[in-house]
Amino acid sequence: MDKSFEPSQIESKWYSHWEHNGYFKPSGQGQPYSIVLPPPNVTGTLHMGHAFQHTLMDTLIRYHRMLGHDTLWQLGADHAGIATEMVVTRQLVAEGKSRADFTREAFIERIWEWKEESGDTIGRQMRRMGSSGDWSRERFTMDEGLSKAVIETFVRLHEEGLIYRGQKLVNWDPVLKTAISDLEVVNEEESGHLWSIFYPFSDSSLVGTDGKPGLIVATTRPETMLGDVAVAVHPDDERYAHLVGKTLRLPLSDRQIPIIADDYVERDFGTGCVKITPAHDFNDYAVGERHNLPIINVFTDDARIHETAERTDFVHRSMQTTGDSGVTIQSSHYERVKSSEFIPETYRGLDRYEARKQMLADLDAQGLLVETKAHTLQVPRGDRTGQVIEPYLTWQWFVKMDGLAKRGLELVEGVDGKPGDVRFVPGNWINTYRHWLNNIQDWCISRQLTWGHRIPAWYGQDGQIFVGHDEAQARAAADKAGYTGPLEQDPDVLETWFSSSLWSHSTLGWPDPDDEKTYGFDRYLPTSVLVTGFDIIFFWVARMIMMTDHFTGKVPFRDVYITGLIRDAQGQKMSKSKGNVLDPLDLIDGIDADALVAKRTRGLMQPQMAAKIEKATRKEFPEGIPAFGTDALRFTFASLATHGRDIKFDMDRCAGYKAFCNKLWNAARFVMMHADGYTAPAGEPAAATAAERWILTRLHHTLAEVKTQFAAYRFDLVSHALYEFTWNEYCDWFVELAKPALQGDDQAAADSTRHTLLYVLETLLRALHPLIPFVTEEIWQSVAPKLGIDGDTIMLRDYPQAETLPVAAESEADIEWIKAVLTGVRRIRAEMNIAPGKTIPLLFTDGDAGDRQRAEKMSAQIAFLGRIEAQRWLAEGEAEPAAAATVVGKLRVLIPLQGLIDLSAEKARLEKEIKRVEVEIKKCEGKLGNERFVANAPDEVVAQERERLSDWSAQLTTLREQAARLG
Repeated sequence: MDKSFEPSQIESKWYSHWEHNGYFKPSGQGQPYSIVLPPPNVTGTLHMGHAFQHTLMDTLIRYHRMLGHDTLWQLGADHAGIATEMVVTRQLVAEGKSRADFTREAFIERIWEWKEESGDTIGRQMRRMGSSGDWSRERFTMDEGLSKAVIETFVRLHEEGLIYRGQKLVNWDPVLKTAISDLEVVNEEESGHLWSIFYPFSDSSLVGTDGKPGLIVATTRPETMLGDVAVAVHPDDERYAHLVGKTLRLPLSDRQIPIIADDYVERDFGTGCVKITPAHDFNDYAVGERHNLPIINVFTDDARIHETAERTDFVHRSMQTTGDSGVTIQSSHYERVKSSEFIPETYRGLDRYEARKQMLADLDAQGLLVETKAHTLQVPRGDRTGQVIEPYLTWQWFVKMDGLAKRGLELVEGVDGKPGDVRFVPGNWINTYRHWLNNIQDWCISRQLTWGHRIPAWYGQDGQIFVGHDEAQARAAADKAGYTGPLEQDPDVLETWFSSSLWSHSTLGWPDPDDEKTYGFDRYLPTSVLVTGFDIIFFWVARMIMMTDHFTGKVPFRDVYITGLIRDAQGQKMSKSKGNVLDPLDLIDGIDADALVAKRTRGLMQPQMAAKIEKATRKEFPEGIPAFGTDALRFTFASLATHGRDIKFDMDRCAGYKAFCNKLWNAARFVMMHADGYTAPAGEPAAATAAERWILTRLHHTLAEVKTQFAAYRFDLVSHALYEFTWNEYCDWFVELAKPALQGDDQAAADSTRHTLLYVLETLLRALHPLIPFVTEEIWQSVAPKLGIDGDTIMLRDYPQAETLPVAAESEADIEWIKAVLTGVRRIRAEMNIAPGKTIPLLFTDGDAGDRQRAEKMSAQIAFLGRIEAQRWLAEGEAEPAAAATVVGKLRVLIPLQGLIDLSAEKARLEKEIKRVEVEIKKCEGKLGNERFVANAPDEVVAQERERLSDWSAQLTTLREQAARLG
């Protein structure tokens, strides 16, 4: 073994070896254990959330592979419609081209070219993290097989009447000009304004309770008021009861709108009067449906005011939709009536914010703008473009969700007292799942994009829609329906969440029977566990449960392990705008300060923000980030994987776990040095000494704890148990306790100790391997031959089980006793400034028969490890000398100080130190006793001062105890 552990020299070597030899592939033997990777975007790069979750998935896969299970970690990527189109479009712009220069087919071909060249970045990065998934089975949502599953799903749902086309409000990005999901909308708190506008009564003889001839309505979006169709008040609001049913004259327009009563209105907010604009607000849309109000859309798809408004009255017309099975489905739609009377010519064609400015000026000029005041509001912005999202009335495709949601709840909650088939871990996340499904809305599945699965629906010129697997099936359905005219395929595509909802069964071969056998549909579905974040419980987890059950009769997974969100050390969400994003590869490889600053400020348009981020970064990382290696980062992630909602990532942990890997490496070098020329006999060690029996017992307890915590998905407790055993019990104590035997004259004890050192180390390496695969593989290659173990890799060895190890309770108690004695002796040495190499006398007093037996039985170990020159029991009636003492149960262990230290000089030194600490305590108490300091100083400064006081007080206590020992 090399003198020092260098992660960079071993990681690529071993990963290439594992992948080249096919060790990640399912074995086909044993109980199946499978995980599907939540498919990252094909445009994506590895971020901290990915690295965290991938570490946990890989740990589970490696653990169960070593348990003998037939493990499959199904990998793959999502085609990411919006993100991919944006990436390729930016490339075209850089080349002096535009999207308009390409036909649909040519643009899609260009995207495929990009995908082949640059679409595997995250796959390469996953390999750096040690992810042992089966890369030979990697799937892509636009692959032929998965595309077939998507089309089959759409057609079947349509035939069942669960997919329909309708006109509803959706989240609309006016830059991308497409509907987007709620998950792609970021609601940000921003400063804005609240404008109060006077709406006059149509009947000039009417007056409100305030004596004015109209109502005051407050709004944050005056640019939508041309789409107002009513003003609502609360049914129980006595101020306006006499006005319900009357009409108002809409400012800036000649229209009259009714006053309606609806309990949506909060009568205590503002004036208690709310304008209703169904085409531009989700809540208003619901009010409009309840009151059968018209819908007036005043915006174009790029958020400009219409040249002519689109008014939609509630005129229901029957539409025939025919699937390839010949089933005719009746649905209703709204007739769209265009009219220019709703928008004054002065606003037509204006951008929404230009229109706002003009409207406010006109309202003010007419004396209708009552008040303008600052207001903080939640602004919905698209996560890709940063543009304000509009609720927008468009024709889209939807999935009816009521029935599917009812079944989805049953699969998790259970039926008739029986438990559900899917378990959430932690269990409280079932409440989130239940809330979403109990309040579910129909699912908008269409997107106005080019890249994606094109909707398999064809339109006739008479308005009929024909759905089929391909155009030939649609043509056959049209002919059967008596329509012989031309057909045009819907230009929209399905959103990526639609294909992702099929991920667990489509990646395993559904719906093709041959592919199902090839990919293991029957063997690996349901998968064992899904590891994912709480933010997509509804968008992905719930939909997978519903869709997989609906089409296969199986659940997609048995367990859903919900991880927390990785935040920075201060608990803030990592984001580009905050400048606190960490790249997992930077933590693995290291990065200098200049490169880190450049990475964090790249692409920022605001110089002030870039300067602020640079200053904060250089303060936090003046020399950049050191290289920690993959194993240290993985162990850090595992140690943070509690069942909490948020996870603070502290980089000091990485440094600590890098030290842990070094500790393991150095312990292994010690063992190999003492095993030079030695080959262990076959089987378990004889365990000739109490120390050997103790370490085997401690290993037994550790492995039992690890097994329990793995079953509970408590990776933090798994890592803690292995850390404590490795560092404190094996590397520190057992290596020390082994030295007397290794350096003694008893050859049998020495050989037995060598055997146990090797045996426990090899077992420990296997136990640690799922968490830190690289360093354990490298060390194992040296250790295994010493034990006569044949094998190419540690990852295919059995995971150690507690049941195979002996338990020696008496030896465990003996060693815990000597540990307590030696720990006390070492603490006194440190406190009394006694040189570690200086031999000292030791006295025992009090205690019981058991203490006397152990002191006699273990005197040689005490002398060797404690550097004790003489040890004896204090005779009955013998006066105690000036001594420092430590207590072990009833036993008192004394170190006589006469001759070891200059008592008078030590007393003087301690008194001087006590006075110095007392002065510091008074300073702290003075600051904290000053009310002005506590009230005006930053919270972190006050907290720091309190911490200083606590530290000084603890030091004073220790110093006084040391002085008391000297008499």
